[in-house]
Amino acid sequence: MNSVKKLTIFALFIWIGVSCFKMKQSKIPSEIDFEKLPYKKLSEYGFFKGDLANLEANEGVLLYEPAASLFTDYAHKSRFVWMPKGSRANFDINDQDKPLDFPEHTIIVKNFYYPADFSKPKGNKRILETRLLVKKDNKWEAFPYKWADDQQDADYKSIGGVIPVSWKDEKGEMHSIKYAMPNKNQCKSCHNRNGTFSPIGPKTKQLNHEISYGSEKKNQLDKWVEVGYLSSLPDKSKINGLKSINDASANLDTKARSYLDVNCGHCHSTYGPAASSGLRLNFEETDPYHWGVKKSPVAAGIGAGTFKYDIYSGKSSESILTYRMNSTHPGIMMPEIGRVSVHKEGVKLISDWIDSLPAEK
Repeated sequence: MNSVKKLTIFALFIWIGVSCFKMKQSKIPSEIDFEKLPYKKLSEYGFFKGDLANLEANEGVLLYEPAASLFTDYAHKSRFVWMPKGSRANFDINDQDKPLDFPEHTIIVKNFYYPADFSKPKGNKRILETRLLVKKDNKWEAFPYKWADDQQDADYKSIGGVIPVSWKDEKGEMHSIKYAMPNKNQCKSCHNRNGTFSPIGPKTKQLNHEISYGSEKKNQLDKWVEVGYLSSLPDKSKINGLKSINDASANLDTKARSYLDVNCGHCHSTYGPAASSGLRLNFEETDPYHWGVKKSPVAAGIGAGTFKYDIYSGKSSESILTYRMNSTHPGIMMPEIGRVSVHKEGVKLISDWIDSLPAEK
């Protein structure tokens, strides 16, 4: 074989290699064809660069963290938002329980994963699912993706499923559960505001705190304005600051009310699916009766157990609220979906809070 032919064959191999490499490259979010959604593979959206399992955000994909997090069987979560270039979200400072008003083609990304060892949260992890909320034709849709065992990609799976998972907690104790991945229709049972499918987490009261962006630490509202994802900066002094269950600087009342807001308030509010119950657990509610204090349930069935009041001030062990939180029975447990285990720390927080309320005379 002469040198010319060798060079020709070598060049051909180079061309094929480059072509294959290009074929394997993911889109970037700005190239998403919304008429073809949902894609079959999570990687097709281009949210993350490099190894998909590293969840390293691509251009324009912004990390965010709510101040108070929904309990999902101790799963860790990473959340991102992407908006088309030049578009931004708006807010209503007078209705802080209302999610941000996002522009058309916004995508909210939520990954659920378990570190193998909770004492090393940045170590080896197993990602179970990624849930997308996509705003298309001025309506929100849910697209759930289940990760493959090899953690190379995730497949669109609208029917949900059960995933066995194990982990070691911070104390070194092993846990195993059958994690329940909700189906597409179950998403609507929680993401429901005045009968319309809607996001839950991205609200001004959830974003008004600092997080780390690489080496930079910044208030999220400032960051959203900086990258062009928020129309203007709200007066942060007027925003209700929700607090994490683990925030040692927050008082018991604020942490308990924040916990109830994020875990229960999307249903138990004037605009939620459980509005008829009269139980309103969003942070903005100030009437103790609507929290459940000395209030008998409207129709709890076996969920009430032998107890009379949703909250019996000073007596958490005789309150329906903690009774339902402390159960995994399908007819008793609250929330009704989203967990298969009891959040012991959450039950203790709410029990301590109820016990701290002035006892009825």
